[in-house]
Amino acid sequence: MSLPSVVMLPLLIVVAAGVYYIYNEVMRFMSKSLVRNKVVVITDAVSGAGTECAHLFHKGGARLILCGTSWDKLESLFDSLTSDADPRETFAPKLVILDFSDMDSMEDVVAEVLECYGCVDVLICNSSMKLKAPIQNISLEVDRNIMDINYFGPSFLAKGLLPTMISRRSGHILLVNSIQGRLAIPFRSSYAASKHAAQAFFDCLRAEVEEYGIVVSTISHTFINASQLPPVEEPVPKPNALAAYIASQMTHGVRPSVLANEIMQTVNRKRKEVVLAHPIPRVALYLRSLLPPFLFAVLAAGVRDSTLVE
Repeated sequence: MSLPSVVMLPLLIVVAAGVYYIYNEVMRFMSKSLVRNKVVVITDAVSGAGTECAHLFHKGGARLILCGTSWDKLESLFDSLTSDADPRETFAPKLVILDFSDMDSMEDVVAEVLECYGCVDVLICNSSMKLKAPIQNISLEVDRNIMDINYFGPSFLAKGLLPTMISRRSGHILLVNSIQGRLAIPFRSSYAASKHAAQAFFDCLRAEVEEYGIVVSTISHTFINASQLPPVEEPVPKPNALAAYIASQMTHGVRPSVLANEIMQTVNRKRKEVVLAHPIPRVALYLRSLLPPFLFAVLAAGVRDSTLVE
């Protein structure tokens, strides 16, 4: 009687793996078909995640508008997308210079984006500026620059493109945010503040434009790990090993390709909120709501450890 059960277990595993494979292939095919002919704007398209997104949406037949601060890098990305592409299946991307640190140019940028195709179906706000430093060492000028790039820029661009979406009663605005838009980490005060502001803005926007058929999504991820080698673990003092472990998990990043695939799936399935993080950051989010004193104590212990190491 034991033989059939021994045989059935591997068979069930093989069947489950086959179903999972078929499901992924179907979803991959649907992902390409759903974005075909859609006008998709990607900010900071020359970054790791932006480049991966550009390749995914371009292969899917989207009409891309790629934005970035460097014309040379945009042209290089353009060449990589069009060199092996089938012109019958794909569209040559449009290129737009966009620098969120120059807020005076934003009205012209919005006009240039709309001139490309006359409308926008999907806006992917991918730009970000990071900073790690003690609060007392950060100048007001740096604070303002980070707020321009991480908050005022994306919000201004969304406002500028919103009227055309409302008139067409369709559209999708996606903010690639950070888990630090939900959870503040020591030595990232300016970055966390800007991400909290962006999260709040797009949460409000979601509710305000739902009646017009416009979807607003946010993806909160840990930092983007573009390195090829795994992070090196440094020795930490034993008394606060828990704090060190949580801190290491909080900064364990996601690959640009993984984030790009999540962005594609979020657009296709019209998800409103996605947290792309490992279990420890997710637990920290719950602790922030349910047991904040415990989380504050752990984070403070980590700060004391880092001070001792330095």
